[in-house]
Amino acid sequence: MRRLRRRKGVSQKEMAKAIGVSPAYLSALEHGHKGIPSFDFLQRVAGYFNVIWDEAEALFSLARASDPKVVLDTSGLAPAYTAFANRLARSIRDLDLDALARLDALMDEVEKQG
Repeated sequence: MRRLRRRKGVSQKEMAKAIGVSPAYLSALEHGHKGIPSFDFLQRVAGYFNVIWDEAEALFSLARASDPKVVLDTSGLAPAYTAFANRLARSIRDLDLDALARLDALMDEVEKQG
């Protein structure tokens, strides 16, 4: 959202006023300190910038992927899944960007096979 706002040459204060939120809320969203914004909020952002449907869909997808508080539901799965999810939660901050990229590539492969 920050890239879109900057590309359009709009300040946080201007955008916040136009879509009916506080500049502090907008700043917190842009810095990843807030959870997923509401669909209504995202529609107001898309309308404010008059974005085409493809850009709006990308904005909605990005919002879903940017929630800083992730919950993994492993209920009904084998205990190994829960153990792995907890291990990842404990060590995510210790991963360097190369390790993260390798895990991401592995997940891409898993998704292609599924």
